[in-house]
Amino acid sequence: MRPTQLAITTIAALLLAQPALAISRYNSTALTCDQVRQRVLNEGAVILRYPSTRVKGMTLYDRYVTRSAMCDPHEYAERAYVPTRDAARCPVLNCQDYDPETRRFGFGKPIIRF
Repeated sequence: MRPTQLAITTIAALLLAQPALAISRYNSTALTCDQVRQRVLNEGAVILRYPSTRVKGMTLYDRYVTRSAMCDPHEYAERAYVPTRDAARCPVLNCQDYDPETRRFGFGKPIIRF
């Protein structure tokens, strides 16, 4: 490979490379429901941690999003609830696998608003 071609290839690779986006993590029980929802809205997606109600000492966590576009192509955003400082069930959206077989009469992924 000629030096000019190598230089052009290297520059193109550097221009196309994008940095990995970090995702914020929060303890949902340390925040109010409004604070949790605001952080999800501001950041698009966050990871929330909270203690399990079934297994003592176990911490549960998942990724919560503002809309289906923030999920992988085979997923959609579905209503979920997390415990917060002021509410036992704070409504948020969480990515779930999309199975078109289960939606025989509907078209496409369900649309749920945050």
